[in-house]
Amino acid sequence: MRRAAGSVTALLAAGLVLAGCSSSTEPGDDSSDGAFVVATTTMLGSVVGDIVACAGGNAETLMPAGADPHDFSASSAQIASMASADLVVTNGFDLEEGLTDAIDSAASDGATVLGVAPEVHPIEFGAGGHEDEHDHSEEDAHNHEDEHAEDEHDHDHAHAHDHGSMDPHFWHDAARMAEAAELIGAELGEVTGDDAYVACGTEVHDTLLETDAQVREILSAVPAERRVLITDHDAFGYFADAYDFEVVGTVIPSGSTLAEPSSAELTALVETVNTTGVPAIFSNNANPTDLVDAVAEEAGTDVEVVELFVGSLGEAGSGADTYTGMVTTNAQRIADALG
Repeated sequence: MRRAAGSVTALLAAGLVLAGCSSSTEPGDDSSDGAFVVATTTMLGSVVGDIVACAGGNAETLMPAGADPHDFSASSAQIASMASADLVVTNGFDLEEGLTDAIDSAASDGATVLGVAPEVHPIEFGAGGHEDEHDHSEEDAHNHEDEHAEDEHDHDHAHAHDHGSMDPHFWHDAARMAEAAELIGAELGEVTGDDAYVACGTEVHDTLLETDAQVREILSAVPAERRVLITDHDAFGYFADAYDFEVVGTVIPSGSTLAEPSSAELTALVETVNTTGVPAIFSNNANPTDLVDAVAEEAGTDVEVVELFVGSLGEAGSGADTYTGMVTTNAQRIADALG
């Protein structure tokens, strides 16, 4: 298999730690050959790692398992890695709020940056799970992206999560992540001149479509009338859109975990729990469950709090330490709670 001729020897000499390293299985190959790719989130890191394992090279994921992507900030060594990478793969749509400056700096230093969420048919906050808002053509998505291009890296937190902004949580739809894998492979082929990355991106794409089918099979146990979700924050729009669920409430009424609900909003959510009769509220593995527990207790009904892997993969041995493990584990927990 032909691979790109670039080397990360200088990075290794500088003492940078490269996570997710992989190489070709051909005898005598040096694992430093091939592309060096940096991914921001653990979900993207898992997919990038699969592509690099197939085509050769090295991959680093900035965020550790369990990190909240909304407030993670990079170390100086990680910033140097981004600047030296052949490709930096980001989520986009202001998900990585603490990395905005570092991403901009890497791009200014000449790194190729691929923001994935804008390229996989994005939806607006609140659109997922609402039948009249499912149709978002690629042309409409790109038009919306163009209209908001000047705001892509806005540092004002409130503005980044205004009503009507685009939802970054695309990874909860495995079919969209499959599309992302193909895009990443194509971009790596472009920057390295090595078609092996294109082929491997397609291979991972096909595998993730099988994952999507597995998620659908798991969720088939949930009757239509019970396909309602209350979650810790507004992160399951794509899930609802893809798998025919409805998000009826969120503990934090925002797309960011950094927002804080008012007492009136929490009171309204308790009322929603009572009126809908939902059997479970889904919490976030990356954040404390105090507010979720308080809502469940205040509702005064037999409501289970079920932890999902929302913004990060799980630790090794969790069953969610790969992207496929994450989405199938989440699907099983949702099916068990609502089925």
